[in-house]
Amino acid sequence: MLSPVTNPSASSGEFCSSPGAIEQVRYGCSLGALASVIAIPGAIPITHCGPGCATKQFHALSGINGYQGGEFHVPSSNLGNQEVIFGGADRLDELIDSTLKVMEADLFVVQTGCIPGLVGDDVGSVVRRYQKRGVPIVVAETSGYRGNNFTGHETVIRAIIDQFVGDDKVDKQPGLVNVWSLLPYQNPFWRGDLTEIRRILEGIGLEVNILFGPASRGVSEWRAIPRAQFNLVLSPWLGLSTATHLQEKFDQPLLHEPTIPIGAKATSAFLRRVVEFAGLDRARAEAFIAKEEQEHYIYLRDFACFYAGQTSQYQLPSQAIVISESAYNLSVASFLVEQLGLHPGPFVITENPPNEFRERIQQQYRALADHIGTEALFEQDGHRIHDLVRARDYTGQLPIVFGSTWEAALADQIGAPLVEIGYPCTDEVVLSRAYVGYRGALQLIERTYTTVVRASTMA
Repeated sequence: MLSPVTNPSASSGEFCSSPGAIEQVRYGCSLGALASVIAIPGAIPITHCGPGCATKQFHALSGINGYQGGEFHVPSSNLGNQEVIFGGADRLDELIDSTLKVMEADLFVVQTGCIPGLVGDDVGSVVRRYQKRGVPIVVAETSGYRGNNFTGHETVIRAIIDQFVGDDKVDKQPGLVNVWSLLPYQNPFWRGDLTEIRRILEGIGLEVNILFGPASRGVSEWRAIPRAQFNLVLSPWLGLSTATHLQEKFDQPLLHEPTIPIGAKATSAFLRRVVEFAGLDRARAEAFIAKEEQEHYIYLRDFACFYAGQTSQYQLPSQAIVISESAYNLSVASFLVEQLGLHPGPFVITENPPNEFRERIQQQYRALADHIGTEALFEQDGHRIHDLVRARDYTGQLPIVFGSTWEAALADQIGAPLVEIGYPCTDEVVLSRAYVGYRGALQLIERTYTTVVRASTMA
């Protein structure tokens, strides 16, 4: 697969095609953002692309990534040779008209693939005719060569905001927040994580537009975006351009938290920063934090019995290797180093963040724990990633790998257990599991040390 890579001569972080192929791809193409539309309750993507493109993208992101499932009812124009020669605008018009007759949705998102982008179909003019009739429909140019599903995600969001949400400035609702965080379906645990993020933010007194997943109220949350008091970006970079756009469009302040909190220490500190930023009731927030911490530390107290007594029997890990996209990489690495006390191993970021954000991301890794600090590596190619990890000296350490299915052979080679946390994820079935916040941290500990015990007993 040709990888979308950041153009080094562009300060805006735009994407271009790489000069070669990459092994063991870890994301979809820009059209894969159709998964983000599917993740909005009440929204349906309409794809204007070649046959099989939409199906392959969704089932790659959903099927071989925790077997997440999801309703895949996606109309597609299935463009062929005739449309390549004569254009496919008329075919798209027919498709939209037919879709409106047989499918109901609160929002339709037309996404373009490579063919209409290359032949120059005027997709916008086709969609505008339906918009003028009052149809809730938008268009997003997501040709596969434009980038990956991360950049496609932001393209889709911008289209919905500008073409559907509108431009009207409305009175702000104190305590209402728009949350921009994990990429749906790319992260196999996004549903449980967004549910936990919503729960803890509501616990300190906020009303939350979580926007994606089962915890969302659907398209009504998107309509409510302009009313929010502020935007919260919980990610090293994904969502920042969206929140900046909303800041300019609706005069909404922006709070950027690069590290999604995992564990009591990080989550409580995060919530207190949100309380300060939003001017919330501190007494209410502290009561919620105290309750959550009490429950969390009871479980950790009981876990300590295992941790203290089984070190030699099960060869408990001492060094963490994390290979994943930046949002989970930074969060998991921070938790393992700062709260579980593991030594930092190679931390490899795989989704190719735009250049403009990379130094900010590095600053987060350099600040890990007191005097420990490390730096992340940015690499997309699986072969080169594994070479980087194998090149490290693990003498005196017991490493553990947090990565994807691609890391199974690597983990065996360096004698490390593997915990799958990213795409592709074929040895986990994921429904509502979360790894963030107070409750998610306990599940991450369970999964980590269950993996360690199983590896030791099967050796």
